[in-house]
Amino acid sequence: MTSQPVRREYSLRVAESPLRVVPPPSGIDLDMAERAAADLLDALKVDRNTEGMRDTPRRMARAYAELFTPPEFDLTTFPNDEGYDELVLARSIPMRSVCEHHLLPFTGIAHVGYLPGARILGLSKLARVVMHLAARPQVQERLTKQIANWLDEQLSPAGVGVVIEAEHSCMTLRGVQATGSSTVTSALLGTLRDDPRSRQEFFALTGRAT
Repeated sequence: MTSQPVRREYSLRVAESPLRVVPPPSGIDLDMAERAAADLLDALKVDRNTEGMRDTPRRMARAYAELFTPPEFDLTTFPNDEGYDELVLARSIPMRSVCEHHLLPFTGIAHVGYLPGARILGLSKLARVVMHLAARPQVQERLTKQIANWLDEQLSPAGVGVVIEAEHSCMTLRGVQATGSSTVTSALLGTLRDDPRSRQEFFALTGRAT
């Protein structure tokens, strides 16, 4: 299988078949979170009486509530009437999540691809899947696998591939303070895992060495 530009044009004459993806009820108590943030700052002997810090507990509570609230979206799929069987790849999807060990952010990009089966996915939804699953305390390895498994379950494709490249502030700002370092994880399913040529094409298109 030769590496060719990824085909992104599909016939949208068929009716959409959305699958509603709804985040679980958050039940977020912003007042409690604000009080807890204030207690944390006090325990760390951070002066909250300055003009800049006076409203920090409220801002902290709202910031973490935003980070931990997955966006709702419709998983729009279409019948693969044309029988398209080449790789579909969305590269360099911006992503951000929060490390579950220190509650510090990690940010980077995700490359998400699949070999279509009976249905194809609206292209923007590849990015939305990443955003949805990243909006919670995570570890990069699990997030990578969750994205691949989710697409595999929803689309039943011939293959799925996910690569995430991220910088973890829990590693760059504290501890070893390895500024500039990044972590790369991958998950391959189906043909992209089992067929060397398909695997090589996927990694070539994501810019990663096999």
